Amino acid sequence: MPEKKHKTAPTNEPNASAVAIGAKIRRRRREIEMTLQEVADRVQLSVGFLSQVERGQSTPSLSSLCAIAQALDSPVDAFVISPRRAGVVSRSGERERFHLGDENRTYELLGIGFPGAKLNGCLVHRAPGKVTEVMRVDGEEIAYVLKGTVLYEIDGERHILKPGDSIHFKTDKPHRTATLGDEDAIELYVSTLPFFI
Repeated sequence: MPEKKHKTAPTNEPNASAVAIGAKIRRRRREIEMTLQEVADRVQLSVGFLSQVERGQSTPSLSSLCAIAQALDSPVDAFVISPRRAGVVSRSGERERFHLGDENRTYELLGIGFPGAKLNGCLVHRAPGKVTEVMRVDGEEIAYVLKGTVLYEIDGERHILKPGDSIHFKTDKPHRTATLGDEDAIELYVSTLPFFI
Protein backbone atom coordinates (compact mmCIF):
# COMPACT_ATOMS: atom_id res chain seq x y z
CA MET A 1 0.00 0.00 0.00
CA PRO A 2 1.54 3.35 -1.01
CA GLU A 3 2.43 5.78 1.74
CA LYS A 4 0.28 8.83 2.11
CA LYS A 5 2.09 12.03 1.36
CA HIS A 6 1.56 14.58 4.08
CA LYS A 7 1.45 18.19 3.06
CA THR A 8 3.52 20.43 5.21
CA ALA A 9 1.55 23.46 6.23
CA PRO A 10 3.36 26.75 5.72
CA THR A 11 4.62 28.13 8.98
CA ASN A 12 5.07 31.64 10.19
CA GLU A 13 7.99 30.55 12.33
CA PRO A 14 10.49 33.37 12.74
CA ASN A 15 13.90 33.01 11.10
CA ALA A 16 16.57 31.90 13.64
CA SER A 17 18.81 34.75 12.52
CA ALA A 18 16.02 37.31 13.05
CA VAL A 19 15.27 35.88 16.51
CA ALA A 20 18.93 36.13 17.56
CA ILE A 21 19.31 39.68 16.22
CA GLY A 22 16.09 40.77 17.95
CA ALA A 23 17.13 39.22 21.27
CA LYS A 24 20.49 41.04 21.16
CA ILE A 25 18.77 44.35 20.39
CA ARG A 26 16.29 43.88 23.26
CA ARG A 27 19.08 42.88 25.67
CA ARG A 28 21.15 45.97 24.77
CA ARG A 29 18.13 48.31 24.96
CA ARG A 30 17.26 47.04 28.45
CA GLU A 31 20.91 47.15 29.50
CA ILE A 32 21.04 50.90 28.84
CA GLU A 33 17.50 51.38 30.20
CA MET A 34 15.88 52.76 27.05
CA THR A 35 12.23 52.28 26.18
CA LEU A 36 11.03 51.13 22.77
CA GLN A 37 9.52 54.60 22.32
CA GLU A 38 12.87 56.30 22.97
CA VAL A 39 14.61 54.10 20.40
CA ALA A 40 11.75 54.60 17.92
CA ASP A 41 12.03 58.38 18.28
CA ARG A 42 15.79 58.29 17.62
CA VAL A 43 15.64 56.02 14.59
CA GLN A 44 12.34 57.26 13.13
CA LEU A 45 10.77 53.80 13.06
CA SER A 46 7.49 52.76 14.63
CA VAL A 47 7.33 51.20 18.08
CA GLY A 48 5.32 48.35 16.53
CA PHE A 49 8.06 47.56 14.01
CA LEU A 50 10.79 47.70 16.67
CA SER A 51 8.74 45.38 18.86
CA GLN A 52 8.46 42.92 15.95
CA VAL A 53 12.23 43.14 15.42
CA GLU A 54 12.90 42.39 19.09
CA ARG A 55 10.57 39.37 18.93
CA GLY A 56 12.24 38.08 15.75
CA GLN A 57 9.13 38.60 13.63
CA SER A 58 10.82 41.17 11.37
CA THR A 59 14.41 41.73 10.33
CA PRO A 60 15.58 45.34 9.98
CA SER A 61 17.22 46.48 6.77
CA LEU A 62 20.92 47.31 6.93
CA SER A 63 20.29 51.03 7.23
CA SER A 64 17.68 50.47 9.96
CA LEU A 65 20.04 48.13 11.81
CA CYS A 66 22.78 50.78 11.60
CA ALA A 67 20.40 53.40 12.99
CA ILE A 68 19.26 51.10 15.81
CA ALA A 69 22.89 50.27 16.69
CA GLN A 70 23.76 53.98 16.78
CA ALA A 71 20.74 54.73 18.99
CA LEU A 72 21.86 51.96 21.35
CA ASP A 73 25.48 53.17 21.28
CA SER A 74 26.71 49.82 19.95
CA PRO A 75 28.65 48.64 16.89
CA VAL A 76 26.41 47.08 14.25
CA ASP A 77 28.24 43.77 14.36
CA ALA A 78 27.23 43.37 18.03
CA PHE A 79 23.78 42.36 16.74
CA VAL A 80 24.76 40.28 13.74
CA ILE A 81 25.14 36.53 13.70
CA SER A 82 28.45 36.13 11.99
CA PRO A 83 30.02 32.69 11.77
CA ARG A 84 33.61 33.02 12.88
CA ARG A 85 36.39 30.47 13.15
CA ALA A 86 39.42 30.59 15.38
CA GLY A 87 42.76 31.55 13.86
CA VAL A 88 44.08 34.20 11.53
CA VAL A 89 43.48 32.31 8.26
CA SER A 90 40.08 32.13 6.54
CA ARG A 91 39.91 29.11 4.18
CA SER A 92 37.90 28.96 0.98
CA GLY A 93 35.08 26.47 1.31
CA GLU A 94 35.14 26.61 5.13
CA ARG A 95 33.39 29.96 5.58
CA GLU A 96 29.69 29.78 6.27
CA ARG A 97 27.45 32.20 4.41
CA PHE A 98 24.89 34.21 6.33
CA HIS A 99 22.39 36.95 5.63
CA LEU A 100 20.44 39.68 7.36
CA GLY A 101 16.84 38.88 6.57
CA ASP A 102 17.34 39.26 2.80
CA GLU A 103 18.37 35.92 1.31
CA ASN A 104 19.25 37.65 -1.98
CA ARG A 105 22.33 39.15 -0.32
CA THR A 106 24.66 36.85 1.60
CA TYR A 107 27.99 37.48 3.30
CA GLU A 108 31.22 35.64 4.04
CA LEU A 109 33.51 37.29 6.56
CA LEU A 110 37.14 37.07 5.45
CA GLY A 111 38.65 37.49 8.88
CA ILE A 112 37.69 36.83 12.47
CA GLY A 113 38.82 40.27 13.56
CA PHE A 114 40.66 41.19 16.72
CA PRO A 115 40.52 44.03 19.26
CA GLY A 116 41.56 47.29 17.61
CA ALA A 117 41.32 45.97 14.03
CA LYS A 118 40.95 48.83 11.55
CA LEU A 119 39.97 46.83 8.46
CA ASN A 120 37.00 44.55 7.89
CA GLY A 121 36.66 42.42 4.79
CA CYS A 122 33.94 40.20 3.38
CA LEU A 123 32.64 38.69 0.19
CA VAL A 124 29.13 39.77 -0.74
CA HIS A 125 27.03 37.49 -2.96
CA ARG A 126 24.11 39.28 -4.62
CA ALA A 127 21.28 37.95 -6.74
CA PRO A 128 20.37 39.55 -10.08
CA GLY A 129 18.24 42.66 -9.69
CA LYS A 130 19.25 43.20 -6.05
CA VAL A 131 19.05 46.91 -5.14
CA THR A 132 20.17 48.18 -1.76
CA GLU A 133 18.62 51.09 0.04
CA VAL A 134 20.45 54.40 0.34
CA MET A 135 23.05 54.29 3.12
CA ARG A 136 25.08 56.99 4.82
CA VAL A 137 27.50 56.13 7.64
CA ASP A 138 30.95 57.30 8.76
CA GLY A 139 33.91 55.44 7.26
CA GLU A 140 35.39 54.44 3.94
CA GLU A 141 35.16 51.41 1.70
CA ILE A 142 36.88 49.72 -1.20
CA ALA A 143 34.81 47.34 -3.32
CA TYR A 144 36.23 45.07 -6.01
CA VAL A 145 33.87 43.25 -8.37
CA LEU A 146 34.81 39.59 -8.83
CA LYS A 147 31.76 38.50 -10.84
CA GLY A 148 28.76 40.17 -12.46
CA THR A 149 27.98 43.83 -13.07
CA VAL A 150 27.21 46.24 -10.25
CA LEU A 151 25.94 49.80 -10.34
CA TYR A 152 27.27 52.07 -7.60
CA GLU A 153 25.43 55.32 -7.05
CA ILE A 154 27.42 57.61 -4.76
CA ASP A 155 26.25 61.12 -3.95
CA GLY A 156 24.17 61.14 -7.15
CA GLU A 157 27.01 59.90 -9.41
CA ARG A 158 26.52 56.55 -11.15
CA HIS A 159 29.37 54.10 -11.77
CA ILE A 160 29.01 50.72 -13.50
CA LEU A 161 31.61 48.18 -12.40
CA LYS A 162 32.42 44.88 -14.11
CA PRO A 163 34.79 42.10 -13.02
CA GLY A 164 38.20 43.55 -12.21
CA ASP A 165 36.83 47.07 -11.56
CA SER A 166 37.02 48.65 -8.12
CA ILE A 167 35.79 51.72 -6.31
CA HIS A 168 37.04 53.52 -3.19
CA PHE A 169 34.78 56.04 -1.49
CA LYS A 170 33.81 57.71 1.77
CA THR A 171 30.67 56.11 3.12
CA ASP A 172 29.39 59.32 4.70
CA LYS A 173 28.10 60.22 1.22
CA PRO A 174 24.67 58.79 0.37
CA HIS A 175 25.22 55.61 -1.61
CA ARG A 176 23.49 52.50 -2.87
CA THR A 177 24.20 49.62 -5.23
CA ALA A 178 22.30 47.43 -7.69
CA THR A 179 23.13 44.15 -9.41
CA LEU A 180 22.71 44.63 -13.16
CA GLY A 181 21.92 41.93 -15.70
CA ASP A 182 20.80 38.38 -15.07
CA GLU A 183 23.96 37.08 -13.39
CA ASP A 184 24.78 36.88 -9.68
CA ALA A 185 27.41 39.34 -8.50
CA ILE A 186 30.24 38.72 -6.07
CA GLU A 187 32.06 41.67 -4.55
CA LEU A 188 35.04 41.91 -2.24
CA TYR A 189 34.49 44.63 0.37
CA VAL A 190 37.14 46.06 2.62
CA SER A 191 35.89 48.72 4.99
CA THR A 192 36.93 50.74 8.01
CA LEU A 193 33.45 50.11 9.40
CA PRO A 194 32.95 47.35 11.94
CA PHE A 195 30.46 45.93 9.46
CA PHE A 196 30.28 45.46 5.68
CA ILE A 197 27.92 48.11 4.32
